[in-house]
Amino acid sequence: MTDSRHTCFPDEEFVDDSAAFPDEEGEQGGLYEHFSVVADKGQTLLRLDKFLVARMEHCSRNRIQAAADSGNILVNGVPAKSSYKVKPLDRVQIVLPYPRRDNEIRPEAIPLEIPYEDDDLLLVNKQAGMVVHPGVGNWSGTLVNALAHHLRGTEIADSGEMRAGLVHRIDKDTSGLLVIAKNEQAHARLAKQFFDHSIYRRYVALVWGDFPDDEGTIVGNIGRSPRERQKMYVFEDGSDGKHAVTHWRVLKRYGYVTLVECRLETGRTHQIRVHMAWQGHPLFNDARYGGDRILKGTTFAKYRQFVENCFEVMPRHALHAQSLGFVHPSTRAEIRFESNLPDDFRALLAKWDSYKIER
Repeated sequence: MTDSRHTCFPDEEFVDDSAAFPDEEGEQGGLYEHFSVVADKGQTLLRLDKFLVARMEHCSRNRIQAAADSGNILVNGVPAKSSYKVKPLDRVQIVLPYPRRDNEIRPEAIPLEIPYEDDDLLLVNKQAGMVVHPGVGNWSGTLVNALAHHLRGTEIADSGEMRAGLVHRIDKDTSGLLVIAKNEQAHARLAKQFFDHSIYRRYVALVWGDFPDDEGTIVGNIGRSPRERQKMYVFEDGSDGKHAVTHWRVLKRYGYVTLVECRLETGRTHQIRVHMAWQGHPLFNDARYGGDRILKGTTFAKYRQFVENCFEVMPRHALHAQSLGFVHPSTRAEIRFESNLPDDFRALLAKWDSYKIER
């Protein structure tokens, strides 16, 4: 099989955003290939829509059936219905009337906050709201577009490396530190540290509820939710997902919410957000994991208004990547960087400080 997992995005177009897509872009009678997969030799007969649902993230059977009805799904070069039974070695393609745009990283002169830079790497203090990598709906204005401009003329940019030196990511609405490699050796050595879980990463989060203890560890495999495929999920029995460990410590208690630091031993998608939600402590104003409503507190109208005001002050989930430490890829020295809480986070805490005093 030529792929692993690919993504169907929620705009009305059936596309794949994997930067590691292995096939060359092909043209099919005026259509461009966006995704291709060849069924295994041992593939059992399976409906085309079911076959693709298993390989496309964020895609329902209805979306796939609609794509097939529109002639956008080819099997061995011929448009196929969703009821077609996939056989061994069938080649399945998704085709659309425009080229794949994720191969075009356009440099953009976007201001970046860079607290440190040398010949091998740079640190970016990412602002909340900035997408890290281009994708459907975000083909410009991303961190990678900014890095492609900032790093022009360097080895990592001139090599055509799609991610412009990225070795890790943080969510769009998470603020804080990212390390970027400027050459292949630095990229490889930093990536190895992330793989070995030896990178020091400390986040600050405001979460709903109080904790009986001052610190603890959350262990639970994380994988794609079987029910809501845009969310991650903790598999308590370890039957699925990837091993994930989050260490947490209380920084300040506000009664209804708590400020905590989280140290990542592993780095899974949405790890802090999903681990905290699993423990009954969703991040404050985290819409995806249920933190964007009042979960703790009184029923008084004055309190409800206070929380709504807090949501307006920080209209995103309350998570900031504050500390990042690693071994420098060239000097081998251990280095660590810190990022101050952004204005919206500090304003949110100031409101909770005042509420705690008043009540």
